[in-house]
Amino acid sequence: MNPLQSVTSARLAIVAGKGGVGKTTVTAVVARAAIQRGLRVLVVELDGKPALADLLPDVEVQHISATASLQEYLDSHGLSRVAKRLARSGIIDVVATASPGIDDIVVLGKIKQLERSGNYDLVVVDGPAAGHAITFLLAAKTLLGTMRGGPIHTQAAEVNEMLTDPARAAVVMVTLPEATPANEAIETAAALTERVGVHLAALVVNAVDDGPLLEADAAPEGSAMRAAAEFRNARRRLHAATRHDLEQRLPLPQLVVPLVPGAVLDAAAVDILAAAWATAGDRA
Repeated sequence: MNPLQSVTSARLAIVAGKGGVGKTTVTAVVARAAIQRGLRVLVVELDGKPALADLLPDVEVQHISATASLQEYLDSHGLSRVAKRLARSGIIDVVATASPGIDDIVVLGKIKQLERSGNYDLVVVDGPAAGHAITFLLAAKTLLGTMRGGPIHTQAAEVNEMLTDPARAAVVMVTLPEATPANEAIETAAALTERVGVHLAALVVNAVDDGPLLEADAAPEGSAMRAAAEFRNARRRLHAATRHDLEQRLPLPQLVVPLVPGAVLDAAAVDILAAAWATAGDRA
């Protein structure tokens, strides 16, 4: 299986990684690459700053919050009047955050509903940062251990069944080609497989400066051009070494997102990156 195929083989792809590694960018590229392969794709944003609609202007993007999901859950269980009263009073926000695992399980339950709807070949979730990703995905097992019956127990069992089925769910780990985020990706990957039991798809290494070394000696000694070339070469060596270390310590297929010049990534850049992914995946 090539790396791109491993990302799109399950019906649910949860993108996770340390804050600042570019999870939202990778979510957009995964979605666009899947669409280019002819899949029906839904993108899900969790609580946070919405950005995917700008990167994927013609793709369906849903925003899921714990508060709205809990209200919908109560509505579906015949408690719509209670839900409306709690929402008006603000108590529903307290319930969603004060009960350990409840906020995560209702969000995961909503994601499960979308995954099972049959309307999409792939649901891509811009997941929480690495630390929260573990507790988020552990919510089902945590609640199964504390609740012996009832609708929450049933929901947790169904979510756990989804997360541990590699045909239905996979986690796409994202990292940068630097020591700290790479080490955290390795630790998070181990925790997700050992504690959650979720399948790991390809590892995405974001913002990689790839290519041959530049001929720094061709520029005059002490010149800005030479300094720039030496800096670029040092970065390329670091990125190559980090990727090699990841290959040795985290035996997952790798997908690379090249370093894109400029301060802002737009929809056109996402399209180009996704197209490059398809080509790289076919060569892998």
